Amino acid sequence: MTPESKLANREAFEREGYQFPIQAMTAKEAAGYRAQLEAHETLNGGPLQSNMRHQTHFLFTWAYELVHNPKILDAVEAVIGPDILCWATNFFIKEAKDGNYVSWHQDATYWGLEPTDKIVTAWLALSEASVENGAMKFLAGSHRSGQQPHKDTFHENNLLSRGQEVEVEVDEDRATDVTLSAGEFSLHHVLLAHGSHPNHSDGRRIGFAIRYIPTSARQTKLRDAAVLVRGVDNYSHFDLLPGPEADLDEAALATHADSTQRLIAAVYEGTGKTELRA
Repeated sequence: MTPESKLANREAFEREGYQFPIQAMTAKEAAGYRAQLEAHETLNGGPLQSNMRHQTHFLFTWAYELVHNPKILDAVEAVIGPDILCWATNFFIKEAKDGNYVSWHQDATYWGLEPTDKIVTAWLALSEASVENGAMKFLAGSHRSGQQPHKDTFHENNLLSRGQEVEVEVDEDRATDVTLSAGEFSLHHVLLAHGSHPNHSDGRRIGFAIRYIPTSARQTKLRDAAVLVRGVDNYSHFDLLPGPEADLDEAALATHADSTQRLIAAVYEGTGKTELRA
C-alpha cells in the first residue's frame, strides 16, 4: 500500500467511520476457509455453537491465519498505525430465515478498551453479505458523536452478547447497506453505530469479525490478553497469547478458555453471565 493510498484511507475513515468493500482474498480462497468451518460443523453435528463462536482464532489454525491476513492488516495499519494487536474474534452467522438480527449499537459500549480513537473491527465475509441475507448497516459519521447510552435486552434472537441497543433514535433511511462478496471485508470504527436485519434468504450469511487495537490501548476492567499480529509491543498492557499449533489441540483449548473467560468478564461485567451468546 502506497503512502498516498494510506492517506486516502485514513481521511475517508475519519470522515465516515468506515470503509468497504476491501478485498482480502479471492472468492475461491474464502470458500476454502468456509469449507474448513463447515467441515468442523458437519463433524460435530451442527452449527458452531456458544463460546466457540468467540475467540475462534485460538481454536483453529485457519482462523488464526485470517487474523494475520496481510491485506486486512494493511487496511488496519492505515488507520491505527503499524503496531497492532488482535483483541478478539467473533463469528456472526445467520442461518437461512432463522430470525436472528443485530440491534443498532456501538462496539465500544462494554469492551472496556481505551482510548477508542484507534480501535477498529474488520468484518470479513465468508459468504455473500446482501440486503436479503442481513448485511450490516452503517450510520455514516456517527462515531463522531462519542459513546451513546445503551440498554440491555438479552433478546433471544439478538446476536449481540447482551442484546444491547443504542438509546438514541436511528434514522435507517440515512444508513448504508454494507454489501460484500465472499472474500471482501469492511472496516469500521469502534464507536460507529451499526446493526443488521434478519436473513430472509435460503442460504447462510457468514461473517468473521476481527477486533484490532493498537498496542498502546488499555483494558480498564481487568488484565486482558491479545495476539500481536503486526509490529512490536512496547507497552505490555496485554498478555500476549500464542496461536494454535493444531486445530483444537489441548494447548489451543486451554488458550481459548483463558481468553474467553477474560472476554466474558469484560463484556458481561455486572450481569452474572458466564457464557457468551451463541
